[in-house]
Amino acid sequence: MHCCRPPRRRVLGLLAAAAVLPVLGSARGGVAHAAGEPMWARDLEVVTITDTSVIVTWATVSAVRVDDHGMPLPLAADTELRLAPADSPTAPRVVIHEDVPTPFHYAEVHGLEPGREYRFEAYSNGLRAAPTLLATGRPGVPESTGRVTTLVPPPGRLLRTIALSNDVHYGEEFSGIVAAGLPPGFRQDPGLLPYPEVMLTAMLADLRAADRDADHLVVAGDLTDEASAQDSTAVRAMLDGWGGAGTDYFVSRGNHDRPHVGAAYAGCSVLPSARDHHDCWGDVFAPRQVMRSFDLGGLRLLSVDTTAVDGSGGVVEPAQMAQIRDSLRADPDRPTLVFGHHPVTAEAGLTNVAGPSFVLNQPDSRQLQDLYARAPGVFLHHAGHTHRNRRTRPDTAAAVEFLEVGAVKEYPGGYSLLRVYEGGYTVNFYKTRADDARRWSQRSRGEFLGQMPEYTLGTAEDRNHVVLRDLTGLVAA
Repeated sequence: MHCCRPPRRRVLGLLAAAAVLPVLGSARGGVAHAAGEPMWARDLEVVTITDTSVIVTWATVSAVRVDDHGMPLPLAADTELRLAPADSPTAPRVVIHEDVPTPFHYAEVHGLEPGREYRFEAYSNGLRAAPTLLATGRPGVPESTGRVTTLVPPPGRLLRTIALSNDVHYGEEFSGIVAAGLPPGFRQDPGLLPYPEVMLTAMLADLRAADRDADHLVVAGDLTDEASAQDSTAVRAMLDGWGGAGTDYFVSRGNHDRPHVGAAYAGCSVLPSARDHHDCWGDVFAPRQVMRSFDLGGLRLLSVDTTAVDGSGGVVEPAQMAQIRDSLRADPDRPTLVFGHHPVTAEAGLTNVAGPSFVLNQPDSRQLQDLYARAPGVFLHHAGHTHRNRRTRPDTAAAVEFLEVGAVKEYPGGYSLLRVYEGGYTVNFYKTRADDARRWSQRSRGEFLGQMPEYTLGTAEDRNHVVLRDLTGLVAA
């Protein structure tokens, strides 16, 4: 077993925290060192479970001080993960120990056996990290049991790896605001890069790392906050620095990327049907309500624009629906991945906090799912918009996985890797791991009055699962 980077020092045990310091009050944004201050090791989350690896994250914070957002002040401490096979009589042993202090702990262990159960414990300053969410404290989940079982991958060769992502919101300055400044939003500390740039940079770097090794990147909408020409051009430049549009990375439009009204957009193309709406995002990426099809070694990738001219709900206009219908009818058995910004199913509409009007409208959803039912090659529909990790059930007989992926720009702050095998595929969600990205992810946990993680993290099964399917006709990347 080994971690994602060589541990700086391994030890067999840790000393308990030192004497308590009576330090009260608030501190402005930043990180303090523990230095004997009473602290908690909390927010334990088993984020990623693959066939041979597990990623565990947690935070260390002050038990007596808060930052300028009213959240416990981050305290830097060491990082230790202990692990043992569940059927072993020995106690979990230290597999990762990093002495360099951090409040934002990220422990990734590799070399595990597929389909095997393991016991684990996470520590900082001798304190065992504990879960703090209802979602991670329920009976039977890894965080509450201290046990995790690795996945069993599909049979056959690994053919290619596709990163699924959404909701970058480039240009956004306040995160977590719904309307009229409420609930209170969160912004980046002065002197640091804007958080959308931090989080996108961290994801792009992750995907090129040897232990992620993504062949392609999909971004399912809300690349920008308000679709200005400046922000659309800037996010396009960042993506172009990662790979080629239409070959390495693929995008669809989100509601924040829709055409806008106002003098700031006057230099961009106008919509024929709404002459006061200027489509700066479309000038940089793709025209509105047009399906685009791509071939990845036999895998068909369909980018669908589900955005309305105004509003946050989803729509597929008749001309684009006809494009989708023609593409699927021409080759119904071809393995196909569809992505668009708005979730599709009735379950997605009933379970998101904004309600059914927030997802694709019911008539278009029904038409789309009826097309999928007649095209057995469609196996996955990837959406964003809700900023959460969740799988929902189709409303028809279509054998399609409908998957929503957590946002790039805020907690849980990451992306999913779709690993395509000859005998099926795996899905695994990863938090971005750069230091400044982990810092922002921890801060943005406080959004929606602290309820953000309960809604967006999703279950371990939503984030990590295996689907068996015959994909033997595809060509390896």
